[in-house]
Amino acid sequence: MNFPNLERITIDPRLMGGKPCIRGIRITVGAVTGLLASGESIDSVLECYPSLEREDIYAALAYATWRAEEYDLPLKAG
Repeated sequence: MNFPNLERITIDPRLMGGKPCIRGIRITVGAVTGLLASGESIDSVLECYPSLEREDIYAALAYATWRAEEYDLPLKAG
């Protein structure tokens, strides 16, 4: 799978507790995707967060989709 714009997603342990953020600003992927999941439109999210760009929304959705496809396998002690 090829996800565009993932370079817009940053993870910094010093920022928002290490949660994935948009371009290093204090807006998390979870905040954006949560608003969209609750029925807000992209335009409404952009209005709530004027520092966001439409491409940031798409990057947040792409990142969330990518993470949803990942899963952890338990390690067995040998």
